[in-house]
Amino acid sequence: MLRYAAAALLLSSAAAVAQVPAGNSAPQPVPFVDTVPVAQDVAYPGTIRLDVDATDNERGIFRVRETIPVAKSGHMVLLFPKWLPGAHSPRGEIEKLAGLVIRSGGRILPWRRDPVDVFAFHIDVPAGAKTLDAEFQFLSATKADQGRVVATPTMISLQPNSVSLYPAGYFTRRIPVQMTVKFPAGWTAAGAIPAKAAQSAAAATYTYDTANYEVLVDSPILAGKYGKTWPLSDRVDLNVFADTPDQLAAKPEQIDAHKRLVEQAVKTFGAQHYDKYEFLLSITDQLGGIGLEHHRSSENGVGPGYFIDWENSVTRRNLLPHEFTHSWDGKFRRGADLWTPDYRTPMQGSLLWVYEGQTQFWGYVLQARSGIVSKQDTLDAYATILAAYDNTPGRQWRPLVDTTNDPVISARRPKGWTSWQRSEDYYNEGLLVWMEVDSMLRKQSGGTKSIDDFAKAFFGIRDGDWGEVTYTFDDVAQTLNTIQPYDWAGFLRTRLTETGKPAPLGGFVANGYTLVYTDTPTSYFTKAEKARGTDVSASLGLVVNKDGVVTSSIWGKPAYTADIDVGTEIEGIGGMAYSGDRLKAAILAAKGTKEPIRLLVKNGDRLRDLVIDYHDGPRYPRLQKTGTGETGLDRLLTAR
Repeated sequence: MLRYAAAALLLSSAAAVAQVPAGNSAPQPVPFVDTVPVAQDVAYPGTIRLDVDATDNERGIFRVRETIPVAKSGHMVLLFPKWLPGAHSPRGEIEKLAGLVIRSGGRILPWRRDPVDVFAFHIDVPAGAKTLDAEFQFLSATKADQGRVVATPTMISLQPNSVSLYPAGYFTRRIPVQMTVKFPAGWTAAGAIPAKAAQSAAAATYTYDTANYEVLVDSPILAGKYGKTWPLSDRVDLNVFADTPDQLAAKPEQIDAHKRLVEQAVKTFGAQHYDKYEFLLSITDQLGGIGLEHHRSSENGVGPGYFIDWENSVTRRNLLPHEFTHSWDGKFRRGADLWTPDYRTPMQGSLLWVYEGQTQFWGYVLQARSGIVSKQDTLDAYATILAAYDNTPGRQWRPLVDTTNDPVISARRPKGWTSWQRSEDYYNEGLLVWMEVDSMLRKQSGGTKSIDDFAKAFFGIRDGDWGEVTYTFDDVAQTLNTIQPYDWAGFLRTRLTETGKPAPLGGFVANGYTLVYTDTPTSYFTKAEKARGTDVSASLGLVVNKDGVVTSSIWGKPAYTADIDVGTEIEGIGGMAYSGDRLKAAILAAKGTKEPIRLLVKNGDRLRDLVIDYHDGPRYPRLQKTGTGETGLDRLLTAR
């Protein structure tokens, strides 16, 4: 009886706390009605004319004129693309739209920005109006802290979603658009939509064929002063632009490797889902880097040296195999909850472990099959991925499937404790899961089936179709079941939702290779360090850039225990000024001793003497072959 009385008293107390104190104001929410029309699968009445002046490349200002046919008077909404394919999140740069003026018949029409969806502009179309004439500027980033730099003195990366508005109320695939772009005089441009080019003393004008707005947004353009095109097949071209012409000096054997990439991809997937495919590759340290997928093109940027320093550019050569794979995985076959009829409807990423995870898987396979990266370098690249998850404690609490929400949660902003918070792990942990699927297919079928059979069954349908075929989780499991009966749904759900388990490295083990750590790095690891800095993550749990600033500190590792976090500056090591080599030497010197590693570190204006109690010496990952003869992984990486 006393127990129930106590419970009643607690409930009564909670209710009292929940009441608004007497005399306090207690407003109610303002009612909101969404007046933006919902997208309908109906044809838009007319073709939008889009004219972009991109000649102000020094300042990165794109001037836009857009003529939009209208069929009736009254309320109308124009939208700036918000949810962008490939970004998997609302990353449209609406803050860079400026100077918007809308006219009809020469008269300026007032517009109202939607109070909730700031990407939407409301207009009242006057009676008798046939068209709206919109003008605005897209003020692209001039420094990296403003976003990606897309215009330089020698190059432009033009994304149509940044220089256009589209009418609400229609599926974007039902809105026809004809675009014309002026680039600086003498420049050339490449993109997926065919165009007629005209050169004059004032500009290089490209008039593009009419396409629907979905295709237009999916068709970026790369233009520049220095460019070159190499045909890779009858349907695929490699278009490369660079800051300087010397960066375009590709050797025949390098182009041949890219030709084999196309050949191996087509053999792997058994179909092509484009009429023409254009690789768009910038070699630059001025334009912002990018790796973004499109159905009939890539949109990629790498630093100088891609061709002329081929040996040391190996860590960047996974980019094109990955993005090319997306033409099949992500663009043609797309998660049903990720496909949307317009760029206002939120995208859901629950199947990104297929979209990105299996693309990551095939990117590494195809780089080896084509020889664009050697088999040994591919094995060494795998080792760095396996080691990252072998040393990532975030799997203890956050399941893989939840990381598919990360593009919306963090939008790729920097994190202090990525190893614990986790990030977009559906890429590389997805790769681990698909390697396990391959090993299981081989085992269950007695070696007669592999993930290649899944690739042809899932992606190799409807040759020549470059629309979208959506899929669900059940479609993935069912396709695997048609290849080899098994409880694939149960297995995949376990891998997607489990926590507190070791990283899923079993696919590599079953396919004949295991992760080991040695005291010397692989050649691939050493080359990767040139970009990311001194990497002692498998020992101390640190990555440190060339200036001594910590860019990664792994949760629970020795450096973390010593209170070192991201942003800490290492000023000295054992009484000497910091260098990456001295940090590695200190790790080696402390091996098997009781002497700690002594550091002088700086956080803001505060200096601290720290000790790291670590004595196991250097640890660098590599794959060690455990199987005999040709293993499953050997067969997987062999050219078809």
